[in-house]
Amino acid sequence: MVLAAAAFALMGVCVKLGAARHGPFEILFWRTLLGALVLSCLMALRGQSPRTPHLGAHAKRALIGYASMGMLFYALANLPLSTAVTLNYTSSLFFVLLCVAKLGDRPSAALLGTLALGFSGVIVLLQPSFSSGLWWPTLIGLGSGVSAGFAVFQVRELGQLGEPAWRTVFWFFWIASGVGALLLALGPGFSAPDAASLPALAGVAVSGLAGQLCMTRAYREGRRFAVASLAYLTVVFSALLGFALWGEPLGAASVAAMAMVIASGVLAARLSR
Repeated sequence: MVLAAAAFALMGVCVKLGAARHGPFEILFWRTLLGALVLSCLMALRGQSPRTPHLGAHAKRALIGYASMGMLFYALANLPLSTAVTLNYTSSLFFVLLCVAKLGDRPSAALLGTLALGFSGVIVLLQPSFSSGLWWPTLIGLGSGVSAGFAVFQVRELGQLGEPAWRTVFWFFWIASGVGALLLALGPGFSAPDAASLPALAGVAVSGLAGQLCMTRAYREGRRFAVASLAYLTVVFSALLGFALWGEPLGAASVAAMAMVIASGVLAARLSR
């Protein structure tokens, strides 16, 4: 999970680098297409079949996941790296709320307090972004966290239907690639990668796939609470990389807000085991 967190932080760096030449949805298209091709080759070598009786459920998960990643990539291109990643990692808070709303789970007082802590951190984190005129990408970043919570809920339902993680990722990559190609064809179109942007696009695809595979293995073989806790290292790595590469400052309020979101996510994972 530590390797997955580092890979996802590097993916955020590559998205910001690629944004100088390509739009966020174009970067997302290359990320899903290259990931789909690599994963398809791995599945062919292992003799794994993509056939599924639950294609509708996969399509629903893929569309929600595509929306989440599209909003994340937009936020990464327009916000400090650590801020965009932290907003996306509010997904665990929205996942818990979704379980309460759709499954009828009755949260304990401790879990409600944990959620309150997390959303308080979000409010603190939003204030400097709003005051600096970055309210739109900030709301988009928060939207990525909301939709990611829905996507995790869909992954949970697919797991209960007996779908293995690699098949879920396979259909997500291919459906998202198809949706991305259609939207780009109807909208701004494609811009050919050049020598400057190709390494960034390849970095997004490779680091994103590496993070996905490491995370899948971590959740399959590790202790769920420990793995969920270590996932928040992505926020820490992103803050360090943002400072090292772009000199992105971290004020005391921002650090406190990130700590609140991380603590609430870790506690929520433990309380809802």
